[in-house]
Amino acid sequence: MSRVSLKAISRRGFMAGGAAAATVALAGCTVETASQPPRTTPDGRPIATTRAAPLAPVAARYGIEPINYAARPDGRFTIPAQPMSMVPETHHRQVVPYGGPHRPGTIVVDNRARHLFLILPEGHALRYGVGVGREGLAFRGTGTIYRKAAWPTWTPTANMIRRDPSLREFAGGYPGGLTNPLGARALYLMSGGRDRGFRIHGTPAWNSIGHYASSGCIRMIQHDVIDLYQRVPLGTRVVVV
Repeated sequence: MSRVSLKAISRRGFMAGGAAAATVALAGCTVETASQPPRTTPDGRPIATTRAAPLAPVAARYGIEPINYAARPDGRFTIPAQPMSMVPETHHRQVVPYGGPHRPGTIVVDNRARHLFLILPEGHALRYGVGVGREGLAFRGTGTIYRKAAWPTWTPTANMIRRDPSLREFAGGYPGGLTNPLGARALYLMSGGRDRGFRIHGTPAWNSIGHYASSGCIRMIQHDVIDLYQRVPLGTRVVVV
């Protein structure tokens, strides 16, 4: 069995671009995961399945049910099945112990571990695997969810267009849909009284989960972001370390 422990994290800068530094801490989260190799064909090729790692038994205490990662209709679209056997089990949705300082209902994101925690009452958290910003682009600090959207339009920021001029064609917005970079749901963050362009959102690129892959936003598996979207209201506090 492997054991992962998240230590307290001290003062860090809010984000590149320079908001004021914020003191944040995440401590006491531990999880034990029995890691099993993916199923393979006789010639050694992996067989993708939608089965996720089993939830800890304590999940039932909170009424948290397993998610079916098979194809599912959602409004005008059908989300493809997510090959969970190809995602490391440490980034599967799971209920884990939590002994940190944040109140129930808070979202805490650990960039280093690529985990997002929704803090639950009575010493636990619901943990999801995420993809986070590449070096120098990762969001850090505190914010508040001020807007939620299903199948949102994606508009690249001016900084993104400067880094990749090919994105200029989407400056007017990329309509919501299965290939949209924001995926099936988006949670929009505000800090210091304004939207700085950071989101928690779904992604069609399931294989980016667990990696430093984005331009600063926090990516989730489509089925997981729908689950989180249903659990958190506007005004939810988000702490990213």
